[in-house]
Amino acid sequence: MTDRELIRAAFAAREKAYAPYSGFLVGAALLAKDGRVFTGCNVENASYSATCCAERTALFKAVSEGAREFEKIALVGALKGQVNQEITAPCGVCRQALYEFGGPELLVLMAKSEDDYVQMKLGQLLPLGFGPSNLSGENNRPL
Repeated sequence: MTDRELIRAAFAAREKAYAPYSGFLVGAALLAKDGRVFTGCNVENASYSATCCAERTALFKAVSEGAREFEKIALVGALKGQVNQEITAPCGVCRQALYEFGGPELLVLMAKSEDDYVQMKLGQLLPLGFGPSNLSGENNRPL
């Protein structure tokens, strides 16, 4: 799958966002190493802390379908009714959640459009991230 196709999938996912409080719509498309694409949008909640970001929505959908290894994720965001003026980067919680399965080499595409995007490795966005291999003990290993 090309970067443009993945970004296009993220834009399509953004159309489904539920963001009545912030008005900031986000879409994500996560490419698994087996070629499957999992999309997600942000889903806000009146309690705010129960809100789930687009990246984690895509990640949790993927993991629930058995995917555990990923190549890249595309992310787009903008205020409702507006065109992207800046890239949208994953929040800290999403960076750590993605690190669990993608590690520092996961490519993150942060796009304004299909042709205007920044690509970085997750390790650049989260230089001191950690995963299961950093934890000690038999009970801390993922199944």
